[in-house]
Amino acid sequence: MTPPPRRQAARRRTAVLRREAVLATVPVAVAALLGAAGPAAAGTTGAAGAGDPYFPLSGNGGYHVSHYDLTLRYDTASRHLDGKAVLSARATQRLTRFDLDLKGLKVTGVTVGRTAAGYRRHGQELVVTPRHALRKDQEFRVTVTYHGTPKPVTDPDGSADGWIPTDDGAFVAGEPQGAMTWFPANGHPKDKSSYDFTITVPEGRTAVANGILRGQHTAHGRTTFRWHEAAPMAAYLATATVGTFKVERYTTPDGIQVYNAVDPREAHASAPVLKQLPSVLAWESKLFGPYPFRAAGAIVDHAPGVGYALETQTRPVYDSAPDLSTLVHESAHQWFGDSVSLTSWKDIWLNEGFATYAEWLYSEQHGGDSAQKTFDALYARPAGDHLWAFPPGDPGSGKNIFDTPVYARGAMALHELRKAVGDTDFLRILHAWAAEHRAGHGTTAQFVRLAERESGKDLDGLFHTWLYVKGKPKSA
Repeated sequence: MTPPPRRQAARRRTAVLRREAVLATVPVAVAALLGAAGPAAAGTTGAAGAGDPYFPLSGNGGYHVSHYDLTLRYDTASRHLDGKAVLSARATQRLTRFDLDLKGLKVTGVTVGRTAAGYRRHGQELVVTPRHALRKDQEFRVTVTYHGTPKPVTDPDGSADGWIPTDDGAFVAGEPQGAMTWFPANGHPKDKSSYDFTITVPEGRTAVANGILRGQHTAHGRTTFRWHEAAPMAAYLATATVGTFKVERYTTPDGIQVYNAVDPREAHASAPVLKQLPSVLAWESKLFGPYPFRAAGAIVDHAPGVGYALETQTRPVYDSAPDLSTLVHESAHQWFGDSVSLTSWKDIWLNEGFATYAEWLYSEQHGGDSAQKTFDALYARPAGDHLWAFPPGDPGSGKNIFDTPVYARGAMALHELRKAVGDTDFLRILHAWAAEHRAGHGTTAQFVRLAERESGKDLDGLFHTWLYVKGKPKSA
Protein backbone atom coordinates (compact mmCIF):
# COMPACT_ATOMS: atom_id res chain seq x y z
CA MET A 1 0.00 0.00 0.00
CA THR A 2 1.26 3.49 -0.80
CA PRO A 3 1.79 5.40 2.45
CA PRO A 4 -0.92 8.07 2.91
CA PRO A 5 0.06 11.74 2.72
CA ARG A 6 1.76 12.96 5.89
CA ARG A 7 0.27 14.94 8.76
CA GLN A 8 -3.30 14.69 7.63
CA ALA A 9 -3.98 15.01 11.30
CA ALA A 10 -7.63 14.12 11.90
CA ARG A 11 -9.59 15.08 8.86
CA ARG A 12 -7.67 12.99 6.37
CA ARG A 13 -6.00 10.44 8.56
CA THR A 14 -7.94 9.49 11.67
CA ALA A 15 -11.37 10.45 10.36
CA VAL A 16 -10.71 8.40 7.23
CA LEU A 17 -9.55 5.49 9.36
CA ARG A 18 -12.78 5.70 11.31
CA ARG A 19 -14.90 5.75 8.17
CA GLU A 20 -13.02 2.85 6.64
CA ALA A 21 -13.45 0.89 9.83
CA VAL A 22 -17.38 1.60 9.87
CA LEU A 23 -0.53 9.91 26.91
CA ALA A 24 10.44 10.78 34.74
CA THR A 25 8.60 13.01 36.59
CA VAL A 26 10.22 16.34 35.62
CA PRO A 27 10.89 18.02 32.25
CA VAL A 28 14.27 17.20 30.74
CA ALA A 29 16.77 20.03 31.27
CA VAL A 30 17.38 21.84 28.01
CA ALA A 31 21.00 22.58 28.83
CA ALA A 32 21.73 18.95 29.60
CA LEU A 33 20.08 17.84 26.38
CA LEU A 34 21.97 20.27 24.21
CA GLY A 35 25.27 20.00 26.03
CA ALA A 36 25.29 16.28 25.32
CA ALA A 37 24.46 16.62 21.65
CA GLY A 38 27.02 15.09 19.35
CA PRO A 39 30.64 14.07 19.72
CA ALA A 40 31.91 17.63 19.23
CA ALA A 41 30.21 18.77 22.41
CA ALA A 42 33.29 17.88 24.45
CA GLY A 43 35.46 20.27 22.41
CA THR A 44 35.14 23.93 21.46
CA THR A 45 33.05 23.49 18.32
CA GLY A 46 29.28 23.29 18.65
CA ALA A 47 27.92 20.15 17.03
CA ALA A 48 26.29 20.57 13.62
CA GLY A 49 23.23 18.64 14.82
CA ALA A 50 21.36 17.81 18.01
CA GLY A 51 21.98 14.10 17.57
CA ASP A 52 18.56 13.03 16.33
CA PRO A 53 18.79 9.68 14.50
CA TYR A 54 16.16 10.63 11.94
CA PHE A 55 17.33 14.21 11.25
CA PRO A 56 21.05 14.27 12.13
CA LEU A 57 21.60 17.91 11.13
CA SER A 58 18.47 19.26 12.81
CA GLY A 59 19.33 21.53 15.69
CA ASN A 60 22.82 22.27 16.94
CA GLY A 61 25.03 21.58 19.92
CA GLY A 62 26.85 23.85 22.31
CA TYR A 63 24.24 26.48 23.12
CA HIS A 64 20.61 27.10 24.05
CA VAL A 65 18.50 29.86 22.49
CA SER A 66 16.30 31.52 25.09
CA HIS A 67 14.64 34.02 22.75
CA TYR A 68 14.18 34.80 19.05
CA ASP A 69 13.41 38.34 17.87
CA LEU A 70 12.45 38.04 14.20
CA THR A 71 11.89 41.07 11.97
CA LEU A 72 10.50 40.10 8.57
CA ARG A 73 9.35 41.99 5.49
CA TYR A 74 7.56 39.92 2.86
CA ASP A 75 6.44 41.05 -0.56
CA THR A 76 3.61 38.79 -1.70
CA ALA A 77 3.99 39.72 -5.38
CA SER A 78 7.71 39.01 -5.77
CA ARG A 79 7.77 36.48 -2.91
CA HIS A 80 10.89 38.19 -1.58
CA LEU A 81 11.68 38.03 2.13
CA ASP A 82 13.98 40.40 4.04
CA GLY A 83 14.86 39.17 7.50
CA LYS A 84 16.74 40.08 10.64
CA ALA A 85 16.99 37.50 13.41
CA VAL A 86 18.34 38.31 16.86
CA LEU A 87 18.95 35.21 18.96
CA SER A 88 19.57 35.52 22.69
CA ALA A 89 21.50 32.44 23.76
CA ARG A 90 23.71 30.82 26.38
CA ALA A 91 26.74 28.66 25.67
CA THR A 92 26.54 25.20 27.22
CA GLN A 93 30.24 24.65 26.53
CA ARG A 94 33.21 26.75 25.48
CA LEU A 95 32.64 27.73 21.86
CA THR A 96 35.05 28.91 19.22
CA ARG A 97 32.48 28.12 16.54
CA PHE A 98 28.83 27.14 16.37
CA ASP A 99 26.14 26.42 13.78
CA LEU A 100 22.66 27.70 13.01
CA ASP A 101 20.16 25.90 10.78
CA LEU A 102 19.41 27.98 7.67
CA LYS A 103 18.62 26.68 4.20
CA GLY A 104 18.59 28.93 1.15
CA LEU A 105 18.38 32.72 1.59
CA LYS A 106 21.45 34.94 1.33
CA VAL A 107 23.14 36.00 4.55
CA THR A 108 24.42 39.58 4.46
CA GLY A 109 25.85 39.89 7.96
CA VAL A 110 26.39 38.13 11.28
CA THR A 111 27.37 39.68 14.60
CA VAL A 112 27.98 38.07 17.97
CA GLY A 113 27.35 40.74 20.54
CA ARG A 114 28.28 44.01 18.85
CA THR A 115 31.17 42.51 16.92
CA ALA A 116 31.09 41.20 13.37
CA ALA A 117 31.60 37.45 13.24
CA GLY A 118 32.94 35.19 10.55
CA TYR A 119 30.46 32.96 8.82
CA ARG A 120 30.17 30.47 5.99
CA ARG A 121 27.48 28.26 4.51
CA HIS A 122 27.72 24.49 4.54
CA GLY A 123 24.55 22.82 3.29
CA GLN A 124 21.78 23.68 5.72
CA GLU A 125 24.31 24.96 8.27
CA LEU A 126 25.27 28.57 8.85
CA VAL A 127 28.66 28.19 10.53
CA VAL A 128 29.48 31.15 12.80
CA THR A 129 32.94 31.96 14.15
CA PRO A 130 32.84 34.72 16.78
CA ARG A 131 35.89 36.98 17.07
CA HIS A 132 36.39 35.85 20.66
CA ALA A 133 35.61 32.40 22.04
CA LEU A 134 32.49 32.12 24.14
CA ARG A 135 32.89 30.82 27.69
CA LYS A 136 30.72 28.02 29.01
CA ASP A 137 27.53 29.54 30.49
CA GLN A 138 28.22 32.88 28.79
CA GLU A 139 25.11 34.64 27.57
CA PHE A 140 25.46 36.10 24.11
CA ARG A 141 23.42 37.56 21.27
CA VAL A 142 23.65 36.59 17.59
CA THR A 143 22.24 38.86 14.89
CA VAL A 144 21.80 37.56 11.35
CA THR A 145 20.56 39.66 8.42
CA TYR A 146 19.42 37.83 5.32
CA HIS A 147 17.13 37.98 2.30
CA GLY A 148 15.88 35.98 -0.65
CA THR A 149 12.98 33.93 -1.88
CA PRO A 150 12.21 31.30 0.75
CA LYS A 151 11.36 27.86 -0.53
CA PRO A 152 10.06 24.83 1.34
CA VAL A 153 12.14 21.76 1.97
CA THR A 154 11.04 18.35 0.79
CA ASP A 155 10.80 15.90 3.66
CA PRO A 156 11.73 12.19 3.49
CA ASP A 157 8.10 11.30 2.75
CA GLY A 158 7.96 13.71 -0.20
CA SER A 159 5.86 16.44 1.39
CA ALA A 160 6.61 20.15 1.50
CA ASP A 161 7.60 21.73 4.78
CA GLY A 162 8.52 25.29 5.78
CA TRP A 163 7.71 28.53 3.95
CA ILE A 164 5.21 27.41 1.29
CA PRO A 165 4.07 30.13 -1.16
CA THR A 166 0.33 30.55 -1.77
CA ASP A 167 -1.62 32.64 -4.27
CA ASP A 168 -1.97 35.48 -1.74
CA GLY A 169 0.98 34.99 0.62
CA ALA A 170 2.53 31.99 2.34
CA PHE A 171 1.49 28.98 4.38
CA VAL A 172 4.22 28.61 7.03
CA ALA A 173 4.34 25.23 8.76
CA GLY A 174 7.71 23.90 9.89
CA GLU A 175 7.32 20.28 11.03
CA PRO A 176 9.75 18.63 11.22
CA GLN A 177 12.55 20.72 9.68
CA GLY A 178 11.04 23.72 7.87
CA ALA A 179 11.91 26.50 10.34
CA MET A 180 15.31 26.83 8.66
CA THR A 181 13.62 27.91 5.41
CA TRP A 182 12.71 31.33 6.87
CA PHE A 183 14.89 32.08 9.89
CA PRO A 184 18.22 30.89 11.35
CA ALA A 185 17.41 28.53 14.18
CA ASN A 186 18.49 25.90 16.60
CA GLY A 187 15.89 23.81 14.90
CA HIS A 188 15.35 20.67 16.98
CA PRO A 189 12.49 20.29 19.51
CA LYS A 190 15.11 19.84 22.24
CA ASP A 191 15.64 23.60 22.15
CA LYS A 192 12.61 25.70 23.10
CA SER A 193 12.51 29.49 23.23
CA SER A 194 10.25 32.51 23.52
CA TYR A 195 9.59 34.58 20.39
CA ASP A 196 8.87 38.07 19.13
CA PHE A 197 7.76 38.58 15.54
CA THR A 198 7.59 41.88 13.65
CA ILE A 199 6.19 41.13 10.19
CA THR A 200 5.55 43.72 7.49
CA VAL A 201 3.37 42.81 4.51
CA PRO A 202 1.51 44.70 1.77
CA GLU A 203 -1.56 46.59 2.97
CA GLY A 204 -4.58 44.32 2.70
CA ARG A 205 -2.63 41.24 3.74
CA THR A 206 -2.49 39.90 7.29
CA ALA A 207 0.55 38.28 8.91
CA VAL A 208 -0.30 35.82 11.67
CA ALA A 209 2.23 34.38 14.10
CA ASN A 210 2.16 32.71 17.51
CA GLY A 211 0.98 34.07 20.81
CA ILE A 212 -0.51 37.50 21.51
CA LEU A 213 -0.93 40.28 18.93
CA ARG A 214 0.80 43.28 20.50
CA GLY A 215 -0.09 45.75 17.80
CA GLN A 216 -0.37 46.58 14.12
CA HIS A 217 -0.06 49.73 12.07
CA THR A 218 -0.30 50.68 8.41
CA ALA A 219 1.85 53.24 6.62
CA HIS A 220 3.01 53.79 3.03
CA GLY A 221 1.03 50.87 1.69
CA ARG A 222 2.29 48.29 4.17
CA THR A 223 1.04 46.87 7.44
CA THR A 224 3.27 45.72 10.27
CA PHE A 225 2.09 43.13 12.78
CA ARG A 226 3.83 42.53 16.13
CA TRP A 227 3.35 39.17 17.84
CA HIS A 228 4.76 37.79 21.09
CA GLU A 229 4.87 34.21 22.35
CA ALA A 230 6.24 34.06 25.91
CA ALA A 231 5.93 30.30 26.46
CA PRO A 232 8.83 28.08 25.38
CA MET A 233 8.29 26.93 21.80
CA ALA A 234 10.15 24.57 19.48
CA ALA A 235 11.23 26.23 16.23
CA TYR A 236 9.09 23.95 14.06
CA LEU A 237 5.97 25.26 15.79
CA ALA A 238 6.62 28.89 14.83
CA THR A 239 4.59 30.40 12.01
CA ALA A 240 4.41 33.65 10.07
CA THR A 241 1.56 32.80 7.73
CA VAL A 242 0.59 35.60 5.34
CA GLY A 243 -2.61 35.98 3.36
CA THR A 244 -5.90 37.73 2.79
CA PHE A 245 -7.79 36.85 5.96
CA LYS A 246 -11.01 37.69 7.76
CA VAL A 247 -10.05 38.19 11.39
CA GLU A 248 -12.11 37.35 14.47
CA ARG A 249 -10.93 38.22 18.00
CA TYR A 250 -12.45 37.48 21.40
CA THR A 251 -11.56 36.28 24.90
CA THR A 252 -12.93 33.02 26.31
CA PRO A 253 -14.53 32.79 29.78
CA ASP A 254 -11.20 31.30 30.93
CA GLY A 255 -9.31 34.38 29.78
CA ILE A 256 -7.71 32.88 26.68
CA GLN A 257 -7.22 35.43 23.90
CA VAL A 258 -8.51 33.95 20.65
CA TYR A 259 -7.42 35.20 17.23
CA ASN A 260 -8.83 33.47 14.16
CA ALA A 261 -7.64 34.35 10.67
CA VAL A 262 -9.66 32.77 7.87
CA ASP A 263 -9.25 32.99 4.11
CA PRO A 264 -12.60 34.32 2.77
CA ARG A 265 -12.80 31.32 0.45
CA GLU A 266 -12.90 29.05 3.52
CA ALA A 267 -15.01 31.25 5.79
CA HIS A 268 -18.42 29.67 5.25
CA ALA A 269 -17.19 26.11 5.77
CA SER A 270 -15.01 27.08 8.75
CA ALA A 271 -17.54 29.07 10.75
CA PRO A 272 -19.51 26.26 12.43
CA VAL A 273 -16.33 24.42 13.43
CA LEU A 274 -14.39 27.43 14.71
CA LYS A 275 -17.44 28.41 16.74
CA GLN A 276 -16.81 25.27 18.81
CA LEU A 277 -13.17 26.10 19.64
CA PRO A 278 -13.92 27.47 23.15
CA SER A 279 -15.95 24.40 24.08
CA VAL A 280 -13.28 22.06 22.67
CA LEU A 281 -10.57 23.80 24.69
CA ALA A 282 -12.74 23.70 27.81
CA TRP A 283 -13.40 19.98 27.32
CA GLU A 284 -9.72 19.21 26.77
CA SER A 285 -8.78 21.30 29.79
CA LYS A 286 -10.96 19.07 31.97
CA LEU A 287 -9.20 15.96 30.66
CA PHE A 288 -5.61 17.17 30.35
CA GLY A 289 -5.35 20.05 32.81
CA PRO A 290 -5.30 23.82 32.33
CA TYR A 291 -4.73 25.09 28.80
CA PRO A 292 -0.97 25.74 28.65
CA PHE A 293 -0.93 29.09 26.83
CA ARG A 294 -2.43 32.60 26.98
CA ALA A 295 -3.56 32.60 23.35
CA ALA A 296 -5.46 30.31 21.03
CA GLY A 297 -7.16 30.39 17.66
CA ALA A 298 -6.81 29.16 14.12
CA ILE A 299 -5.29 30.14 10.80
CA VAL A 300 -7.46 28.74 8.01
CA ASP A 301 -5.70 29.25 4.70
CA HIS A 302 -6.73 28.30 1.20
CA ALA A 303 -3.75 26.13 0.28
CA PRO A 304 -5.08 23.09 -1.56
CA GLY A 305 -1.62 21.90 -2.55
CA VAL A 306 -0.37 21.55 1.03
CA GLY A 307 -2.45 18.60 2.19
CA TYR A 308 -2.17 18.89 5.95
CA ALA A 309 -2.81 20.92 9.09
CA LEU A 310 -0.20 21.65 11.76
CA GLU A 311 -0.42 22.38 15.47
CA THR A 312 1.57 25.63 15.34
CA GLN A 313 1.76 26.74 18.95
CA THR A 314 -1.30 28.62 20.22
CA ARG A 315 -2.76 28.92 16.72
CA PRO A 316 -2.88 25.83 14.45
CA VAL A 317 -2.66 26.42 10.72
CA TYR A 318 -5.08 24.59 8.43
CA ASP A 319 -4.72 24.26 4.67
CA SER A 320 -8.53 24.50 4.29
CA ALA A 321 -11.63 24.57 6.46
CA PRO A 322 -11.16 21.96 9.19
CA ASP A 323 -13.74 19.50 10.35
CA LEU A 324 -14.41 19.09 14.06
CA SER A 325 -12.13 16.07 14.44
CA THR A 326 -9.23 18.02 12.98
CA LEU A 327 -9.92 20.90 15.38
CA VAL A 328 -9.98 18.52 18.34
CA HIS A 329 -6.75 16.88 17.15
CA GLU A 330 -4.74 20.06 16.61
CA SER A 331 -6.09 21.57 19.84
CA ALA A 332 -5.00 18.48 21.80
CA HIS A 333 -1.51 18.98 20.42
CA GLN A 334 -1.27 22.21 22.42
CA TRP A 335 -0.80 19.92 25.43
CA PHE A 336 0.79 16.95 23.68
CA GLY A 337 3.54 18.08 21.33
CA ASP A 338 3.61 21.83 21.97
CA SER A 339 3.71 22.23 25.76
CA VAL A 340 5.17 18.74 26.27
CA SER A 341 7.71 18.42 23.49
CA LEU A 342 9.75 15.59 22.03
CA THR A 343 13.39 14.90 22.72
CA SER A 344 13.64 12.67 19.65
CA TRP A 345 11.50 12.35 16.53
CA LYS A 346 11.46 8.61 17.18
CA ASP A 347 8.98 9.35 19.99
CA ILE A 348 6.52 11.08 17.64
CA TRP A 349 3.70 8.80 18.83
CA LEU A 350 3.69 10.87 22.05
CA ASN A 351 2.35 13.69 19.87
CA GLU A 352 0.24 11.99 17.24
CA GLY A 353 -1.05 9.01 19.19
CA PHE A 354 -2.23 11.28 22.00
CA ALA A 355 -3.91 13.80 19.69
CA THR A 356 -5.60 10.98 17.78
CA TYR A 357 -6.88 9.40 20.97
CA ALA A 358 -8.26 12.79 21.99
CA GLU A 359 -10.46 12.52 18.90
CA TRP A 360 -11.67 9.11 20.00
CA LEU A 361 -12.50 10.39 23.46
CA TYR A 362 -14.29 13.42 22.04
CA SER A 363 -16.41 11.22 19.79
CA GLU A 364 -17.22 8.89 22.68
CA GLN A 365 -18.33 11.74 24.93
CA HIS A 366 -20.26 13.66 22.26
CA GLY A 367 -22.63 11.09 20.84
CA GLY A 368 -20.30 9.39 18.35
CA ASP A 369 -18.58 6.04 18.27
CA SER A 370 -17.01 4.81 21.49
CA ALA A 371 -13.23 4.53 21.63
CA GLN A 372 -13.68 0.77 21.94
CA LYS A 373 -15.71 0.62 18.76
CA THR A 374 -13.09 2.64 16.89
CA PHE A 375 -10.37 0.39 18.30
CA ASP A 376 -12.25 -2.79 17.35
CA ALA A 377 -12.82 -1.64 13.78
CA LEU A 378 -9.14 -0.87 13.34
CA TYR A 379 -8.04 -4.09 15.01
CA ALA A 380 -10.20 -6.05 12.60
CA ARG A 381 -7.84 -5.10 9.79
CA PRO A 382 -5.83 -8.08 8.55
CA ALA A 383 -2.21 -8.65 9.52
CA GLY A 384 -1.07 -7.49 6.09
CA ASP A 385 -2.75 -4.09 6.36
CA HIS A 386 -0.54 -1.00 6.32
CA LEU A 387 -1.71 -0.20 9.85
CA TRP A 388 0.70 -2.88 11.07
CA ALA A 389 3.59 -1.93 8.75
CA PHE A 390 5.87 -0.77 11.58
CA PRO A 391 5.59 -0.21 15.34
CA PRO A 392 4.74 3.36 16.37
CA GLY A 393 7.42 3.55 19.07
CA ASP A 394 10.10 2.80 16.49
CA PRO A 395 8.97 4.09 13.06
CA GLY A 396 12.40 3.38 11.61
CA SER A 397 12.96 6.55 9.60
CA GLY A 398 11.88 10.12 9.07
CA LYS A 399 9.83 8.87 6.16
CA ASN A 400 7.47 7.06 8.52
CA ILE A 401 6.96 9.48 11.38
CA PHE A 402 3.72 10.92 9.98
CA ASP A 403 2.30 7.67 8.66
CA THR A 404 -0.80 5.77 9.75
CA PRO A 405 0.76 3.44 12.35
CA VAL A 406 2.08 6.37 14.40
CA TYR A 407 -1.37 7.95 14.56
CA ALA A 408 -3.75 5.01 14.73
CA ARG A 409 -1.67 2.32 16.42
CA GLY A 410 -0.31 4.97 18.77
CA ALA A 411 -3.89 5.73 19.80
CA MET A 412 -4.57 2.02 20.09
CA ALA A 413 -1.67 1.72 22.55
CA LEU A 414 -3.32 4.36 24.72
CA HIS A 415 -6.63 2.54 24.54
CA GLU A 416 -4.94 -0.68 25.71
CA LEU A 417 -3.45 1.34 28.58
CA ARG A 418 -6.89 2.68 29.43
CA LYS A 419 -8.35 -0.84 29.51
CA ALA A 420 -5.48 -2.08 31.69
CA VAL A 421 -5.62 0.64 34.35
CA GLY A 422 -9.25 1.81 34.21
CA ASP A 423 -10.68 5.19 33.32
CA THR A 424 -9.85 6.93 36.61
CA ASP A 425 -6.16 6.05 36.55
CA PHE A 426 -5.94 6.61 32.79
CA LEU A 427 -7.21 10.17 32.97
CA ARG A 428 -4.96 10.82 35.96
CA ILE A 429 -2.01 9.62 33.87
CA LEU A 430 -2.83 12.00 31.01
CA HIS A 431 -3.32 14.89 33.43
CA ALA A 432 -0.05 14.13 35.26
CA TRP A 433 1.92 13.84 32.03
CA ALA A 434 0.75 17.25 30.84
CA ALA A 435 1.29 18.86 34.26
CA GLU A 436 4.70 17.41 35.16
CA HIS A 437 6.25 18.06 31.74
CA ARG A 438 4.49 21.37 31.06
CA ALA A 439 6.69 23.71 28.97
CA GLY A 440 9.33 20.97 28.85
CA HIS A 441 10.10 17.66 27.23
CA GLY A 442 9.24 14.00 27.59
CA THR A 443 10.28 10.58 26.36
CA THR A 444 8.44 7.29 25.95
CA ALA A 445 10.43 5.80 28.83
CA GLN A 446 9.32 8.65 31.08
CA PHE A 447 5.71 8.17 30.08
CA VAL A 448 5.86 4.45 30.86
CA ARG A 449 7.35 5.15 34.30
CA LEU A 450 4.71 7.79 35.00
CA ALA A 451 1.89 5.44 33.95
CA GLU A 452 3.24 2.71 36.22
CA ARG A 453 3.58 5.14 39.12
CA GLU A 454 0.06 6.50 38.77
CA SER A 455 -1.57 3.10 38.26
CA GLY A 456 0.58 0.92 40.50
CA LYS A 457 0.77 -1.64 37.69
CA ASP A 458 3.64 -3.21 35.75
CA LEU A 459 3.03 -1.96 32.20
CA ASP A 460 6.29 -2.85 30.45
CA GLY A 461 4.72 -5.76 28.58
CA LEU A 462 1.77 -3.72 27.37
CA PHE A 463 3.90 -0.89 26.02
CA HIS A 464 6.41 -3.26 24.49
CA THR A 465 3.65 -5.07 22.62
CA TRP A 466 1.85 -2.01 21.33
CA LEU A 467 4.78 0.30 20.70
CA TYR A 468 7.63 -1.97 19.64
CA VAL A 469 6.43 -5.37 18.41
CA LYS A 470 6.45 -5.64 14.65
CA GLY A 471 3.29 -6.72 12.91
CA LYS A 472 -0.21 -7.01 14.33
CA PRO A 473 -0.07 -7.37 18.12
CA LYS A 474 -2.32 -9.51 20.24
CA SER A 475 -5.03 -7.53 21.96
CA ALA A 476 -5.72 -7.98 25.66
